[in-house]
Amino acid sequence: MHPIQVDFHTLIEDQPGSLWQAQFERLWPAYRSWFLRSGMVDRPGYLESRRAMREHMPELVPAWEQLVELAGGGDVEARFLSLWCPPPYIAGCSQAVWIDRQGDGEPVLLRNYDFAPGLLEGSWLATRWNGANRVAALGDCLWGALDGMNEAGLAACLSFGGRTVSGTGFGIPLVLRYLLEVAQDTHHAVQLLQRVPVSMCYTVTLLDAGGRWATVFVAPDRPTEVTRRQVVTNFQHGVEWEQHARATHAEERLACLQAQVDGPGSADDAIAALLRPPLYQSSWLRGYGTLYSAAYRPRSGAITLLWPGEQWSQTVADFAEGERRIVYRPTAP
Repeated sequence: MHPIQVDFHTLIEDQPGSLWQAQFERLWPAYRSWFLRSGMVDRPGYLESRRAMREHMPELVPAWEQLVELAGGGDVEARFLSLWCPPPYIAGCSQAVWIDRQGDGEPVLLRNYDFAPGLLEGSWLATRWNGANRVAALGDCLWGALDGMNEAGLAACLSFGGRTVSGTGFGIPLVLRYLLEVAQDTHHAVQLLQRVPVSMCYTVTLLDAGGRWATVFVAPDRPTEVTRRQVVTNFQHGVEWEQHARATHAEERLACLQAQVDGPGSADDAIAALLRPPLYQSSWLRGYGTLYSAAYRPRSGAITLLWPGEQWSQTVADFAEGERRIVYRPTAP
């Protein structure tokens, strides 16, 4: 099998500018094709998209308007960047809150992001789009976030919730961006999740600098549910999509990560487990191989991205330019 490579790179720009614009121009053809794959009439119009942004995420409207202008000001671009009722998409992922049972070590938000390599932007953005609060996040949908942490000390990550239902709401990467731009702690982020509508079923895990954490189940057809689940994979209370859970080893991953969180091992032990099966998956050709692991330490502001044999560490306050070329070697399906 031919190896697959993904280039991870930083994008450091306090306000939307030429760096973001260059990335937009590079990625827009593929995103446009995805956004319009069912035709123009299946996507909400500009006025509806703008109204949704103003109603549910008013603090993001100035940044959205700047990005739309940099994208050329077109109707399709504006509608896409609102991420209001986008086409559905499904990923894998494992995530957990590790807490030192001795009370000495710093709590850590752990996650594996499992998806198709060709659909990952590979952009690690450090921005101040909503004022003074810096956000460092792995990018998706050109300004959304897969996981990240802000300068106030809030870390967040997302995973697919195991149901294919879709409805009226925002794509989850923009919701996560909104949390990181606006919320100061876990309590504030939970309040936002309880009022912002989402387009599909997802789980969001939150951890702040004070050690407060929550795992939140969101969906377009069910009330937002705030839980104390330390570990989640790709189902919520129970498996509802058997085929997906079986293909992605969702229950095995949950059991493995739960054992790491409940056991006597260190945070480093739990991080190492992220890089081994069953948590580490190699089904990249089927769209759910592990593309990166991440460890967020909100108290110290430290972030580490990890791959087998390699890691990349940053802090929110001192975020440096860099890039990594990661090679994935698929096995036969």
